[in-house]
Amino acid sequence: MTGRDPLAIEIDTSKPHPARMYDWFLGGKDNYPVDEQMARQLLKLDARGRDMARVNRAFMHRATRWLAERGVRQFLDIGTGIPTEPNLHQIAQRTAPDARVVYCDNDPIVLAHAAALLRSTPEGATEYIQADARKPETILAEAGQVLDFGQPIALSLLALLHFIDDEDGAAELVEKLVGQLPSGSYLVLSHTTGDFDPEGAARARALYKERGMTLRPRSRAELTAFFDGLELVEPGVSLSADWHPELGEVIDVPGDEPIPGYAGVARKP
Repeated sequence: MTGRDPLAIEIDTSKPHPARMYDWFLGGKDNYPVDEQMARQLLKLDARGRDMARVNRAFMHRATRWLAERGVRQFLDIGTGIPTEPNLHQIAQRTAPDARVVYCDNDPIVLAHAAALLRSTPEGATEYIQADARKPETILAEAGQVLDFGQPIALSLLALLHFIDDEDGAAELVEKLVGQLPSGSYLVLSHTTGDFDPEGAARARALYKERGMTLRPRSRAELTAFFDGLELVEPGVSLSADWHPELGEVIDVPGDEPIPGYAGVARKP
């Protein structure tokens, strides 16, 4: 495992962290009061926060399965989050036992649980990198110790880019990462949006800013722009819940309003 010794990590519990808040929304226990406090504040803005997390995770399962069924055997997942089974490598290796998966996150608590991420099949491999998503050169260099960058790789940036503002280089990050992938690779994105409730999204963004964090909801067109130069898989950029529901794990949510998140998968020609 690359990155720091999990026995030497220091977890900052003075402010919330997106990975731990996501864990709370999913019903996990690897979070702290500060994370729960902010998560509950977000629920006051939109009571479907837990549904958003579940819908996003179900999309990850379907997209990973779709890719593995089409011959992809290498996966690079940046912004992994705290392990919640089944993890990406488990989904991929059920279809392709020889799949190789590299996870990356910057929250020390994810490092503390990295052993759960590293339970690979004997035929495949899993690895964990402790690094900030804003350091693509470091990520690519370390991932290259496990993945063959001469063969197709599925790059997953799931519920990640909305934590990186435009001026902080979100587009440049995607360009750098995709630029190093070989032909036949895929980019997998999911992202929150304010398209359906601009005022609520603005309040959520302000709440994140108060806590010293970034939230940048993007429109469908803005998310689609991240796929420039790539071949979008049908149905293109869609609501996360609407991306190939026939693959299973569709989350039943109450009400008629859409869960405000988009997703897409695209192939590098």
